[in-house]
Amino acid sequence: MRVALFVTCVNDLLYPDTGRAVVALLERLGVEVDFPMGQTCCGQAHFNTGYRHETEPLVRRYAAAFAEYDHVVTPSGSCAAMVRDNYPRIAAKAAAEGRDHGLTEAAGASVPKTYELTEFLVDVLGVTDVGAYFPHTVTYHPSCHGLRMLGLGDRPRRLLEAVRGLELRELEGAEECCGFGGTFAVKNPDVSVAMGEDKVRHAEDTGAEVLCGADNSCLMHLGGLLRREGSDLRAVHLAEILASTEERPYRPGVVR
Repeated sequence: MRVALFVTCVNDLLYPDTGRAVVALLERLGVEVDFPMGQTCCGQAHFNTGYRHETEPLVRRYAAAFAEYDHVVTPSGSCAAMVRDNYPRIAAKAAAEGRDHGLTEAAGASVPKTYELTEFLVDVLGVTDVGAYFPHTVTYHPSCHGLRMLGLGDRPRRLLEAVRGLELRELEGAEECCGFGGTFAVKNPDVSVAMGEDKVRHAEDTGAEVLCGADNSCLMHLGGLLRREGSDLRAVHLAEILASTEERPYRPGVVR
Protein backbone atom coordinates (compact mmCIF):
# COMPACT_ATOMS: atom_id res chain seq x y z
CA MET A 1 0.00 0.00 0.00
CA ARG A 2 1.22 3.50 -0.86
CA VAL A 3 0.07 6.51 1.15
CA ALA A 4 0.90 10.19 1.46
CA LEU A 5 1.99 11.80 4.71
CA PHE A 6 0.38 15.13 5.51
CA VAL A 7 2.80 16.26 8.18
CA THR A 8 1.03 19.60 9.08
CA CYS A 9 2.61 22.98 9.83
CA VAL A 10 3.14 22.46 13.56
CA ASN A 11 4.91 19.15 13.09
CA ASP A 12 6.99 20.34 10.15
CA LEU A 13 8.21 23.45 11.92
CA LEU A 14 8.36 22.39 15.58
CA TYR A 15 8.04 18.62 15.92
CA PRO A 16 9.80 16.92 12.98
CA ASP A 17 10.42 13.81 15.11
CA THR A 18 6.70 13.11 14.94
CA GLY A 19 6.73 13.07 11.15
CA ARG A 20 9.76 10.80 11.15
CA ALA A 21 8.04 8.52 13.65
CA VAL A 22 4.96 8.20 11.43
CA VAL A 23 7.14 7.19 8.48
CA ALA A 24 9.12 4.67 10.57
CA LEU A 25 5.92 3.19 12.00
CA LEU A 26 4.09 2.86 8.69
CA GLU A 27 7.10 1.46 6.86
CA ARG A 28 7.52 -1.14 9.62
CA LEU A 29 3.94 -2.18 8.88
CA GLY A 30 4.70 -2.58 5.20
CA VAL A 31 3.28 0.73 3.97
CA GLU A 32 5.11 2.81 1.36
CA VAL A 33 5.06 6.44 2.45
CA ASP A 34 5.41 9.44 0.13
CA PHE A 35 5.80 13.09 1.08
CA PRO A 36 4.30 15.32 -1.64
CA MET A 37 6.35 18.50 -1.65
CA GLY A 38 3.39 20.58 -2.81
CA GLN A 39 1.65 20.25 0.54
CA THR A 40 1.29 23.26 2.80
CA CYS A 41 -1.07 24.48 5.54
CA CYS A 42 -4.59 23.00 5.62
CA GLY A 43 -5.94 26.46 6.45
CA GLN A 44 -7.22 25.70 9.93
CA ALA A 45 -5.74 28.80 11.56
CA HIS A 46 -7.11 31.04 8.80
CA PHE A 47 -10.58 29.53 8.92
CA ASN A 48 -10.85 29.54 12.71
CA THR A 49 -9.88 33.20 12.78
CA GLY A 50 -12.60 34.14 10.31
CA TYR A 51 -10.61 34.33 7.08
CA ARG A 52 -12.79 31.96 5.08
CA HIS A 53 -12.02 33.43 1.68
CA GLU A 54 -8.28 33.26 2.36
CA THR A 55 -8.69 29.57 3.26
CA GLU A 56 -10.15 28.65 -0.12
CA PRO A 57 -6.84 28.52 -2.07
CA LEU A 58 -5.48 26.17 0.56
CA VAL A 59 -8.41 23.80 0.05
CA ARG A 60 -7.58 23.63 -3.65
CA ARG A 61 -3.88 23.23 -2.95
CA TYR A 62 -4.48 20.37 -0.54
CA ALA A 63 -6.59 18.54 -3.12
CA ALA A 64 -3.97 19.07 -5.82
CA ALA A 65 -1.04 18.02 -3.62
CA PHE A 66 -2.65 14.71 -2.71
CA ALA A 67 -4.59 14.06 -5.91
CA GLU A 68 -2.77 10.87 -6.88
CA TYR A 69 -3.17 9.12 -3.53
CA ASP A 70 -5.99 6.97 -2.19
CA HIS A 71 -4.99 7.56 1.44
CA VAL A 72 -3.57 10.64 3.17
CA VAL A 73 -2.37 10.05 6.73
CA THR A 74 -1.77 12.81 9.27
CA PRO A 75 -0.61 12.74 12.90
CA SER A 76 -3.06 15.51 13.79
CA GLY A 77 -6.71 15.15 14.66
CA SER A 78 -7.30 18.88 14.35
CA CYS A 79 -5.95 19.08 10.80
CA ALA A 80 -7.78 15.91 9.76
CA ALA A 81 -10.97 17.41 11.20
CA MET A 82 -10.33 20.64 9.30
CA VAL A 83 -10.28 18.73 6.03
CA ARG A 84 -13.12 16.37 6.79
CA ASP A 85 -15.50 18.72 8.59
CA ASN A 86 -14.73 22.22 7.35
CA TYR A 87 -13.69 21.77 3.72
CA PRO A 88 -17.25 20.80 2.70
CA ARG A 89 -18.63 23.80 4.63
CA ILE A 90 -16.20 26.16 2.93
CA ALA A 91 -17.11 24.76 -0.47
CA ALA A 92 -20.85 24.96 0.21
CA LYS A 93 -20.65 28.58 1.33
CA ALA A 94 -18.55 29.56 -1.68
CA ALA A 95 -20.99 27.80 -4.02
CA ALA A 96 -23.92 29.61 -2.40
CA GLU A 97 -22.11 32.88 -3.09
CA GLY A 98 -21.68 31.92 -6.75
CA ARG A 99 -17.91 31.42 -6.69
CA ASP A 100 -17.26 27.74 -6.24
CA HIS A 101 -14.25 27.72 -8.62
CA GLY A 102 -13.54 24.03 -8.07
CA LEU A 103 -13.94 24.03 -4.28
CA THR A 104 -16.76 21.48 -4.23
CA GLU A 105 -14.67 19.09 -6.32
CA ALA A 106 -11.58 19.71 -4.18
CA ALA A 107 -13.43 19.09 -0.91
CA GLY A 108 -15.18 16.03 -2.30
CA ALA A 109 -11.87 14.50 -3.35
CA SER A 110 -10.08 15.31 -0.08
CA VAL A 111 -12.58 14.25 2.57
CA PRO A 112 -12.82 10.47 1.99
CA LYS A 113 -9.07 9.92 1.66
CA THR A 114 -7.89 11.86 4.74
CA TYR A 115 -7.21 9.84 7.89
CA GLU A 116 -5.88 10.70 11.31
CA LEU A 117 -3.05 8.26 12.13
CA THR A 118 -4.91 6.07 14.65
CA GLU A 119 -7.91 5.81 12.32
CA PHE A 120 -5.66 4.63 9.53
CA LEU A 121 -3.93 2.05 11.70
CA VAL A 122 -7.10 0.58 13.20
CA ASP A 123 -9.66 1.05 10.42
CA VAL A 124 -7.61 0.71 7.24
CA LEU A 125 -4.67 -1.51 8.22
CA GLY A 126 -6.74 -3.36 10.79
CA VAL A 127 -4.02 -3.43 13.48
CA THR A 128 -3.81 -2.42 17.10
CA ASP A 129 -0.56 -4.20 17.97
CA VAL A 130 2.02 -2.39 15.86
CA GLY A 131 5.01 -4.14 17.40
CA ALA A 132 5.94 -1.23 19.66
CA TYR A 133 7.97 -1.35 22.87
CA PHE A 134 7.90 1.56 25.31
CA PRO A 135 8.80 0.64 28.92
CA HIS A 136 7.26 3.65 30.64
CA THR A 137 4.15 4.70 32.53
CA VAL A 138 1.87 6.75 30.28
CA THR A 139 -1.32 8.75 30.64
CA TYR A 140 -3.34 9.72 27.58
CA HIS A 141 -5.05 13.05 26.79
CA PRO A 142 -7.67 12.82 24.00
CA SER A 143 -7.68 16.11 22.09
CA CYS A 144 -11.00 17.77 21.32
CA HIS A 145 -10.94 17.51 17.53
CA GLY A 146 -10.15 13.81 17.58
CA LEU A 147 -12.60 13.11 20.36
CA ARG A 148 -15.55 15.20 19.22
CA MET A 149 -15.19 15.91 15.50
CA LEU A 150 -13.51 12.74 14.25
CA GLY A 151 -14.99 10.38 16.83
CA LEU A 152 -11.73 8.51 17.37
CA GLY A 153 -13.20 6.81 20.41
CA ASP A 154 -10.94 4.19 21.94
CA ARG A 155 -8.65 3.72 18.93
CA PRO A 156 -5.67 5.54 20.51
CA ARG A 157 -6.13 3.69 23.80
CA ARG A 158 -6.31 0.31 22.05
CA LEU A 159 -3.04 1.06 20.31
CA LEU A 160 -1.39 2.14 23.56
CA GLU A 161 -2.69 -0.88 25.47
CA ALA A 162 -1.01 -3.18 22.94
CA VAL A 163 2.45 -1.60 23.40
CA ARG A 164 4.81 -3.95 25.21
CA GLY A 165 6.26 -2.56 28.45
CA LEU A 166 3.79 0.33 28.58
CA GLU A 167 1.62 0.87 31.65
CA LEU A 168 -1.38 3.08 30.84
CA ARG A 169 -2.74 5.15 33.73
CA GLU A 170 -6.16 6.76 33.81
CA LEU A 171 -6.32 10.55 33.49
CA GLU A 172 -8.97 12.31 35.55
CA GLY A 173 -11.10 14.63 33.43
CA ALA A 174 -9.54 13.16 30.30
CA GLU A 175 -12.31 14.41 28.01
CA GLU A 176 -12.01 18.00 29.20
CA CYS A 177 -10.29 20.47 26.83
CA CYS A 178 -6.65 21.27 27.61
CA GLY A 179 -7.28 24.93 26.83
CA PHE A 180 -5.12 25.34 23.75
CA GLY A 181 -7.67 25.65 20.96
CA GLY A 182 -5.26 27.27 18.51
CA THR A 183 -6.07 30.97 18.35
CA PHE A 184 -8.17 30.59 21.52
CA ALA A 185 -4.90 30.45 23.47
CA VAL A 186 -3.86 33.75 21.90
CA LYS A 187 -7.18 35.54 22.34
CA ASN A 188 -7.94 34.17 25.81
CA PRO A 189 -4.55 33.44 27.38
CA ASP A 190 -5.67 33.51 31.03
CA VAL A 191 -8.49 31.06 30.46
CA SER A 192 -6.27 28.90 28.26
CA VAL A 193 -3.54 28.68 30.89
CA ALA A 194 -6.04 27.93 33.67
CA MET A 195 -7.51 25.06 31.67
CA GLY A 196 -4.04 23.77 30.84
CA GLU A 197 -2.98 23.89 34.47
CA ASP A 198 -5.98 21.77 35.42
CA LYS A 199 -5.04 19.19 32.81
CA VAL A 200 -1.40 19.19 33.87
CA ARG A 201 -2.34 18.76 37.52
CA HIS A 202 -4.49 15.72 36.72
CA ALA A 203 -1.71 14.28 34.57
CA GLU A 204 0.87 14.70 37.32
CA ASP A 205 -1.50 13.10 39.81
CA THR A 206 -1.31 9.86 37.82
CA GLY A 207 2.39 9.55 38.60
CA ALA A 208 3.06 8.74 34.95
CA GLU A 209 6.36 9.50 33.26
CA VAL A 210 4.75 10.49 29.94
CA LEU A 211 1.72 12.54 28.94
CA CYS A 212 0.69 11.20 25.55
CA GLY A 213 -1.54 12.81 22.94
CA ALA A 214 -2.28 12.58 19.23
CA ASP A 215 -2.05 16.33 18.52
CA ASN A 216 1.20 18.21 19.00
CA SER A 217 -0.62 21.52 19.21
CA CYS A 218 -2.19 20.42 22.50
CA LEU A 219 1.06 18.82 23.63
CA MET A 220 2.91 22.07 22.88
CA HIS A 221 0.54 23.89 25.23
CA LEU A 222 0.73 21.28 27.97
CA GLY A 223 4.43 20.66 27.52
CA GLY A 224 5.14 24.37 27.89
CA LEU A 225 3.25 24.46 31.17
CA LEU A 226 5.11 21.38 32.40
CA ARG A 227 8.51 22.86 31.53
CA ARG A 228 7.74 26.16 33.21
CA GLU A 229 6.88 24.44 36.46
CA GLY A 230 9.93 22.17 36.25
CA SER A 231 7.92 18.95 36.05
CA ASP A 232 9.56 15.64 35.17
CA LEU A 233 6.46 14.64 33.19
CA ARG A 234 7.19 14.60 29.43
CA ALA A 235 4.71 15.36 26.66
CA VAL A 236 5.16 12.84 23.81
CA HIS A 237 3.15 12.33 20.63
CA LEU A 238 1.47 8.95 20.26
CA ALA A 239 3.28 8.29 16.97
CA GLU A 240 6.65 8.45 18.70
CA ILE A 241 5.54 5.85 21.23
CA LEU A 242 4.17 3.56 18.53
CA ALA A 243 7.36 3.91 16.48
CA SER A 244 9.53 2.86 19.42
CA THR A 245 10.87 -0.71 19.51
CA GLU A 246 13.43 -2.59 21.57
CA GLU A 247 15.88 -2.32 18.68
CA ARG A 248 15.13 1.36 18.07
CA PRO A 249 13.83 2.83 21.34
CA TYR A 250 12.38 6.31 21.58
CA ARG A 251 15.07 8.95 21.94
CA PRO A 252 13.96 12.62 21.81
CA GLY A 253 15.69 14.51 19.04
CA VAL A 254 17.30 11.44 17.43
CA VAL A 255 16.75 10.96 13.70
CA ARG A 256 15.98 7.30 12.97
